[in-house]
Formats: sequence, structure tokens, C-alpha cells
Amino acid sequence: MIPAGFEYHRPADIASALSLLQTHGDEARVIAGGHSLIPMMKLRMADLSHLIDLQDIDGLKGITIAEDIVSIGAMTTQNELITNDELSRRIPILREAALLIADPQVRYVGTVGGNVANGDPGNDMPGLMQCLGAVYTLEGPDGSRAVAARDFYEAAYFTAREDEEILTQITIPVPSMSGYAYEKQKRKIGDYATAAAAVMVGGGNASVAMTNLSDTPIYSAEASDALAKGDVDGCVAAALDAIDPQEDMRGPIAFKKHVAEVILRRAIAKAQERAA
Repeated sequence: MIPAGFEYHRPADIASALSLLQTHGDEARVIAGGHSLIPMMKLRMADLSHLIDLQDIDGLKGITIAEDIVSIGAMTTQNELITNDELSRRIPILREAALLIADPQVRYVGTVGGNVANGDPGNDMPGLMQCLGAVYTLEGPDGSRAVAARDFYEAAYFTAREDEEILTQITIPVPSMSGYAYEKQKRKIGDYATAAAAVMVGGGNASVAMTNLSDTPIYSAEASDALAKGDVDGCVAAALDAIDPQEDMRGPIAFKKHVAEVILRRAIAKAQERAA
């Protein structure tokens, strides 16, 4: 299918983009790389009269690395995460996860902000950002506010972002945990995960999140606490208790739970090996 007709806007700054959102209300949406929104428009799951492209807003691009914190502009591409050596040295799990997203053609255009802001439960970055304890900056007509990634996702395609707000930046504390792993099972290259797991561990701490096993990414404090104590079986049990997979083209519920356990155990083993 092809999308319904719409008016295309390409503002040069955030203020102009916010003004367009206020003017057109529910009939407008912003677009970053387009890999989430355009397919929805083609399927008529998103029917818009105004499309606001953020590509020309330079302030939304780039990676800033300080001693204890990393700031990533929402329009930074997945490929830029992969090719930034200093970022990969400080937070290597970002590169590991980005390399498993779709294919190189998508990663050259697809943005981090678009991946996390859309609320698609199949996207890789939301669960990873929850695992890392990331914070999102939202800009709106009343100014900016910060929302933790663990509080951002409410249901499939529903988030804490208001209709007239734009996600502009992602801030990630540099992890003190040296062990990390992002594991993903998918049917073919370019597909969403049947199940994926992000794990950080080390120094008596741990963090665990899973992807595409519920209508939101799943960060489990119980699983993280159990893994921090070295209780792998308790971690897996808590994580499996937190997920709520649904049957679809990727398999029945029992199969997804089985894959989730295999992938999580694999991620834990790799993270613990790296921490050691």
C-alpha cells in the first residue's frame, strides 16, 4: 500500500518544529529516519495530514562524551553509534546492539531518537536504554523535561511523550559495570527480535532488560537484583515472570518463552565472562 496524501514540512530548528506541531495538532507527526513511521503510514495505521521532517535541525545530531555521562542527539544514526570508537570504548553494549539492528542500509539512516521515541515494542534500543538507565529529554511548548527510559513506555506505541513534544536527546550514565551483552534471536537479517536481552553486570551490580516480549520493553528490577547476587536461575525466573509475549508470526507463546530463556541465559553468560 501507499500512504494517504500529506503535507511535508522541513523546519530548520526546534522552535519551528514545535510551532508546526502546535498549529496542526493531532494531524501532524515528526519523522526522524522514517523506518518506524513510514511503514505504519503505508499500512494506514498512521493517517497524517502533516509530516514534519527533523533532518535539517543540526542541534539534534551528534554525540558528546564526558567523564561520567554520554549525551546522544536524537537524530544520531545507528551507524554513528557503531563507528564512534570513544563511545564504543565507554559504552560498548551500544555498538553490540546497533550492529544487530536491521541491515547497513537501515543503520545509515535510522536514528536513535526515532527508535526509542516511537514506542514500538519490537525496537531494540528502548530495552537497552532501560538496561543502561538512560534519560530522555523532551522539548515542548512549555520548555524541556527529563523522563527516565524506565518510565517512558506505557503500552505499544504509547509513551510519556505529549503530542506537542519532541524527543531531542538521550543521556546515559557511563556504566560502572564492565560485563555486558546484547543477545538477539530473529528469523532473518533485518527482522525484529523474537526475543532479545540486554545485560550489564559487575562490581556487585546488575541490570537486565528484554525486548519484544510484551507490549513494552521489560526492565526487571527483581531479575537485576537476583543477578547482582549471582543467582542466575533467580534472575531468569524473575525475567520470565515479568514478560507477557503474544502469539504471532514469530511463534506461539510457549516458544517465545523458551527463546527468551535461552537468549537471556546466553546474555548473562557472556556478560559474566566479560566482567571476569
